[in-house]
Amino acid sequence: MASRRALKMIFGVAGGSAALAVTAAGLRGHLGNVGEDQRRNSWNIFTALGAAQPHPWSPENQHLTVAPSGNDWDINWDKRDPVAVLNSKMKREKAVSNTEDQTTELQNNKPRATRHIILIRHSQYNQKGSDDKERFLTSLGREQAQLTAQRLAALGLKYDILIHSTMTRATETADIIGKHLPEVKKMSCDLLREGSPVEPVPRIGQWRPESVYHEDGARIEAAFRRYIHRADVTQKQDSYEIIVCHANVIRYFVCRALQFPPEGWLRMGLNNGSITWLTIRPSGRVGLRMLGDSGFMPPEKLTRS
Repeated sequence: MASRRALKMIFGVAGGSAALAVTAAGLRGHLGNVGEDQRRNSWNIFTALGAAQPHPWSPENQHLTVAPSGNDWDINWDKRDPVAVLNSKMKREKAVSNTEDQTTELQNNKPRATRHIILIRHSQYNQKGSDDKERFLTSLGREQAQLTAQRLAALGLKYDILIHSTMTRATETADIIGKHLPEVKKMSCDLLREGSPVEPVPRIGQWRPESVYHEDGARIEAAFRRYIHRADVTQKQDSYEIIVCHANVIRYFVCRALQFPPEGWLRMGLNNGSITWLTIRPSGRVGLRMLGDSGFMPPEKLTRS
């Protein structure tokens, strides 16, 4: 008991660094009355604590530093950077203007507002359905959609529009959300339907022909270009837009928006009814505020497939 109190005082009062300063001889003294297995377990604890400590930098261990990737941020990723647009316009029109005119036009064509894109994955659906019409929401899926709708309403944001995929499970999810946000305009879009955006890396066991990625990928990329971009210069206020669609589409959007390799889309997992939030600043900078948030649902209501 005395040795346990001594160790407790070391951890609780002096902190982890003091605990690591205990010598091997001291440990053997404290643990001398216990068996070999218990002594070995105690050493494992201290080994783990040592591994958790920050590694001191020195010329000998500088190889531990992560090297820069060398990949720069493409400020014109959405082809709406004001400087790039102005240069393209001048080149196209073969215009020659003075610096003052260029500065004025540049200021007039700079976005001022931030776009908030709130991506919702549809709720759980009947996976035994033979076609899209039979893949409707389950009773649990309707509960999930209610919880998601309540969460969106509780955020107290002024939503501008609710866009949803035309697939049954996304349409039904959007309908339930719409009942909690009756003032928000709702519209559908075929581009947001589920599909395989690009062959994932690393590959998965389930084989798909190249034509599937070629066709689905072009459509999903078109959806990305339509919905994920900085605000138009005519937009004066920040906007909050809800898009109800599918896991593959959302994961691809996130990779593309953050300029991560899009082939990594399958490395992320999203629960049904979860919320993913992208912000796009006037400068073109993109931030991921949340990815697949479903903490507002009770654990027993969580599903992924």
